This record gives sequence, structure tokens and C-alpha cells, in this order.
Amino acid sequence: MEKGSKKQKVEIYHMFWLFILGSVFGWICEVIYSLFVHGIFINHSALVIGPFDICYGICACALTFLLYKYKEKGNLSLMFISFFLGSLLEYIMSWGMELVLGFSAWDYSDQFLNINGRVCLGMSILWGILGIVWIKYIYPYIEKFINTIPRNVGKHLMIILSIFLVLDAALTVSAVLRAREYSRGMKPSNSIERFLDKTFNKNYLYNMFNNSWSD
Repeated sequence: MEKGSKKQKVEIYHMFWLFILGSVFGWICEVIYSLFVHGIFINHSALVIGPFDICYGICACALTFLLYKYKEKGNLSLMFISFFLGSLLEYIMSWGMELVLGFSAWDYSDQFLNINGRVCLGMSILWGILGIVWIKYIYPYIEKFINTIPRNVGKHLMIILSIFLVLDAALTVSAVLRAREYSRGMKPSNSIERFLDKTFNKNYLYNMFNNSWSD
């Protein structure tokens, strides 16, 4: 029992750092893509503070957890598994974002063979390819990097970052709700609302959510 508990703690620790690294790496990729394709900087973070595209972090953890036992399979089998798992994850994340914030940061309604604008064939194929590249060629190096972090340092940083991310998420939801009130002409009633109006306002959110944020 003690051995099993230890194993579970290590897994949580490992997945946490995989989530953080995936979130930051995803943010970097999205920013570079926007700069090259659109010529503008788009924040792409899901949280108002920090470079955290948490959709990528969630996918990094989920794909690793779900695909690791299939890593020895052929590329075609691995691609089909990742095709369906990635599409399911993307649909759930889009639905969850709309449920919590009232909108989704992506919309594939104009894409070929899409489902409610949340997933489409092109992105699903990309998920299939990404699954192969991730589990066979990228994840092994990330796993080695995580293992180089001193365990005591990693655990303390995990606690600090966990608290920060919870507060950051709460601030993000508050900013979205306040921006909607501001759009309806509601004046700030306290110092917190004045701070949100000045710092994490409608323009900030438009850029952050790739112009998909709505009043």
C-alpha cells in the first residue's frame, strides 16, 4: 500500500510538470505561428497572467497518459488512436470553455467535416500525427528533463505554482465577467473592478483569446 501511494505521488508530480511544460511550449508555438502567419502578436494564454496555454498542457498530460501504453505499436495504429482521443479532448475543452467563460477560443464552423465548430477533420488528422511525434520523439526527452529537476525543489515549486494557477484562473474568470459588465455600461464599484477595467480589460481579452471573446 505504501509503495502504491508513493508511486501515485510521483505520477502526480510528473504530470504536473508535464502540464506546465506543455502549457508554456504550446503558448510559444501559438505565438510564433501568429507572428509568422498573421504578422501580429496574439497572447494565446488561457490565463491573464503568464504564458500558459493550458489546453496544450491538458493535452500533453492526456496524450501521454492515454498513448504511453501504445507507444510500441505501429505508426498507423498510433495515429488512429491519437486521431480519436485528440478530437475528443478538443471537443470537451471547447465545450468546457464555453460552459465556464461563455465562448470557445476556436471555431471550425467553416472547416470541412466539422462537429459543432469544435472539431474538424483537418485538426483531427493533425492530432493523429501529433500523437506519433509526441509519444515517440518528444516525450522521452521531456521525461528526462523532468527527472533532472531536484525532487525537493520540484515539489516546492509545484506547490507555489499550483496556488498561483488557481488564483490566476480565478482572476481570469473575474476579468471576463467584469469586461462583460463594462460592455453593458456598468461602472466599477470598487478598487478591484477599477483595476480589472484598467489592466485586464476588453482589449486585453480580445487579444488573449484570439479575438473570439464576446460580450
